[in-house]
Amino acid sequence: MPRPTGRVLTLLELLQSGGTRTVAELADRLGVERRTVRRYVDQLIDLDVPVESVRGRYGGYRLAPGYRLPPLMLGDDEALAVLLGLVAGRRTGLTTTHRTASETAAAKIRRVLPQHLARRLDTLLEALAFTDQPGEFDTPDAGILLTLADAVRHHRPVSIRYSDRDGRRSERTLHAYGIVAHAGRWYVTGKDARIGEDRTFRLDRIADARTLPGSFEVPEGPAPAQRVLSGFATAEYRYEVTLRIHGTVEQIRAHLPAGVASLEEHESAAGEDRAAYRWLRVELRAERLDWLPPVLASLDRPFVIERPDELRDLVIALADRLTSHARRT
Repeated sequence: MPRPTGRVLTLLELLQSGGTRTVAELADRLGVERRTVRRYVDQLIDLDVPVESVRGRYGGYRLAPGYRLPPLMLGDDEALAVLLGLVAGRRTGLTTTHRTASETAAAKIRRVLPQHLARRLDTLLEALAFTDQPGEFDTPDAGILLTLADAVRHHRPVSIRYSDRDGRRSERTLHAYGIVAHAGRWYVTGKDARIGEDRTFRLDRIADARTLPGSFEVPEGPAPAQRVLSGFATAEYRYEVTLRIHGTVEQIRAHLPAGVASLEEHESAAGEDRAAYRWLRVELRAERLDWLPPVLASLDRPFVIERPDELRDLVIALADRLTSHARRT
């Protein structure tokens, strides 16, 4: 059984989670008698922790606002959530004039974390990349996320149990290059050792991750975020689309980002401006084509459809409809 001091700290952690906790609930969580809970509360009060008693049918104990912040106690999942939130805050520009508030807050949290947990979280932050401004993300399993980050940091193979989009389950050995947050989801990218090819896996489809003995060399090539975007742009879909568009890189990317299409820039002279107008080859894959004609129209730049013919027919049909609408009085 835990020592009394350990139970007092557990009581503080329960109270820090917010709300009012009944005496019966606290006694059950701590595995002690109700009168022992009251004695532990008295010990917290003696330490200047502002605990107040709530009377009534649903009464119990809660932390009251006080001039002194109680000792900060975070579990693995809580510390992970806080630090990831701080990283996202830095990327969205929530900064002060001298030093970002998120950096100082992260430093304070690291200082009070157990050493082993601080090392694992630092490893995760080193392995993490964003493809764009972060928004609302799904919630990955903290244990899987930290295991994969450790594998990225130390170049160690990892065994994962994975379910694809059709629900088929498999066990893979992955040489993980990095963890990437993209379009509201978390991904790990690396080489599937069984087939010897690069693959990207969604973290919410990974049921288990175990670090394996040995190590691997990370090959030369794009950064993990770019690997994920390239993987999306070249994924197997029903249609393969090839276009030539006359415009600037920025104009095209504003409507067809890297996660949707690959852009082939022709060899240009040293120092040539990326904003210069020129013909660029654009390739993408899609399950449907009906969304592309409006995108091409919104570009308002000359383009040539190389393939497929179905896209050409859809663009012509859209042009006919717009012409018909414009002539209507």
